[in-house]
Amino acid sequence: MRVIVVFIDGMGLGKVSPENPFVFAETPFLETLFRGNPLTGEMSGFHDHAATLRALDAQLGVSGLPQSATGQAALFTGINAPHHLGYHLSGFPNEILRTLLRKEGLFGFLRGQGYRCAFINAYRPQFFEQLGKGFGEERYSCSTLITYYGGLPFHGIDHLARGQALFMDLTNELLNRAGFSVPVITPEEAGKRLIDIGAGYDFSLFEYFITDYAGHQADPEEAGRVIGILDRFLGAAAARLDPEETLLLVTSDHGNIEDLSHGSHTLNPVPALLIGAEAVRRRLGSMLGDLTDIKRVVRTALKMGG
Repeated sequence: MRVIVVFIDGMGLGKVSPENPFVFAETPFLETLFRGNPLTGEMSGFHDHAATLRALDAQLGVSGLPQSATGQAALFTGINAPHHLGYHLSGFPNEILRTLLRKEGLFGFLRGQGYRCAFINAYRPQFFEQLGKGFGEERYSCSTLITYYGGLPFHGIDHLARGQALFMDLTNELLNRAGFSVPVITPEEAGKRLIDIGAGYDFSLFEYFITDYAGHQADPEEAGRVIGILDRFLGAAAARLDPEETLLLVTSDHGNIEDLSHGSHTLNPVPALLIGAEAVRRRLGSMLGDLTDIKRVVRTALKMGG
């Protein structure tokens, strides 16, 4: 079984409320998936012929608001990073977390077992310029670090033009505004590319972090726009995949965008949305309870036949 993970930064399972963009934004794919309901905490435990949704604890027994560095480290290593560190850490991982990522990172772990892996995100030329001067580990997020520690190549803008990678905004609009000549694509085309790129690997990962930015802005119009793009992207990806061959897993590190009343992270659980073969989802769904379970679920799914 092939596995594609879409990691969405700052997306929790919130309440049905006017402050939740999953309630007021146009999300035809997700609402169809959940039989007319929005993606909220009320849908936790959902399972039918098309999808499975589990709520993951992002606080992991440590007081305070969950944060990106520790949440992503837990997700990508299978280790309770906040407990290991003693607190929730925002921003980039410190040396303690980098050591965890270096030893237990998902890409290195899977490659060690013979699986073909890819980080689908493309980087700007400035990243490669910095890389040529030496990889300053303290400057990067968990996803970049596990790619580096796992010995995987980084994709650039040239890969975007060939349809071999995706930029972090899905459509390449941000690159065009920055002066790069890259074709703008629709969220639907991005969703199709996700599946097509993932078809060349056993495990692949794509990171979308504009949700966290939009959550911090607490701007309903911007949050609704971002959620609408995400819905279109996921809908096209789900339509493109062969559920007997590929499992699509959508998850996050902490809540944020689902509650625009304050512009900060939340204590809400985060989703683990599974789309693929029903028997596979049924088995994996029972294994999901918190962020540390993602690594084990990915490994289990890879061992399962299509």
